[in-house]
Amino acid sequence: MTIKITENPMVIFDLDDTLFPEIEFLKSAFKEISTYVFEKTGFDVYDNMLKVYFQKENVFEWLIDRYKSHIPECDLNFLLNMYRNHVPTLKLVKETSGFLEKLHYRKIKMGLITDGRSTSQRNKLRALGIEYYFSDIIISEEFGSEKPNANNYLFFEKKNPGHTFYFIGDNTSKDFIIPAELGWKMICVKDNGSNIHKQDLDPSIKDIKLISSFDEIRIY
Repeated sequence: MTIKITENPMVIFDLDDTLFPEIEFLKSAFKEISTYVFEKTGFDVYDNMLKVYFQKENVFEWLIDRYKSHIPECDLNFLLNMYRNHVPTLKLVKETSGFLEKLHYRKIKMGLITDGRSTSQRNKLRALGIEYYFSDIIISEEFGSEKPNANNYLFFEKKNPGHTFYFIGDNTSKDFIIPAELGWKMICVKDNGSNIHKQDLDPSIKDIKLISSFDEIRIY
């Protein structure tokens, strides 16, 4: 895939499982929760939490069943709040950080569209240290609508006329519907097997370029 500077490009990114693996946020949250449980009970539950998760069972129900008697405050709301609001430990892989830096160095405008809660998504961006790359960041809870609502994408077209728009995402059930209708160039980051959301390309959406790494995108 090639991004041509002569096209006056603007690159719009998704966040989770596009710029970083969302499973890393889950692991970070589990580590935070397991540390809390250990401080209260002396039991190290982190590995078991992951085991329960990968068995597709409810991790929070598992925790409550086993540790509610030791930790009275340990109910569903308590665990959800800890999961959603913790400050994660996250890091970009070299290929992703390098690609963002190349776009920034060449003064190519960037934006971001992500679904989720404001606190969680802002904490992810701060942990990754990438907020400054984007001219605008659309978070569904803040914006009032989520993908595939057209307004989340049209915001960038209306604010940045005259650009050729590229959208880079991963969630094939919702990320690319509107970019396809708007005639944007589309790039899908392939699931390496760790994505939280199943990836199954909609055959009705044409002209999506698949990449395994941001190293596969050239900028001319």
